[in-house]
Amino acid sequence: MDDEVTHGFIIEGIREDGAVFRPGDWIERLASLMSTFGPDRRLSYSPLVQPCVIQGQRCLVISPNLEQKQPQIYQQIMKFARDNQLRIQPDRRQRSEPVREERRKQK
Repeated sequence: MDDEVTHGFIIEGIREDGAVFRPGDWIERLASLMSTFGPDRRLSYSPLVQPCVIQGQRCLVISPNLEQKQPQIYQQIMKFARDNQLRIQPDRRQRSEPVREERRKQK
């Protein structure tokens, strides 16, 4: 569990028995719980809950901060995943870090 606190986790669109979960838009529905519309009228997903494709598989990426910042939404998402027997795994993707200001000025 400590790994999840540090790195967050990923909920796959695959059930524990290996079957693809339907309906196919469940990821967008859950991600939209925290999304907003910007001044350009485009939907913007929260960094706390984001849809993602990993190795061709649609997934929902949950930030390690979601439980602290939005406990009710965290509980709702986790209940959905458990009730539907979706695969949950720690998010171990490599993260690229933004280029520091000092490095940008070296050009």
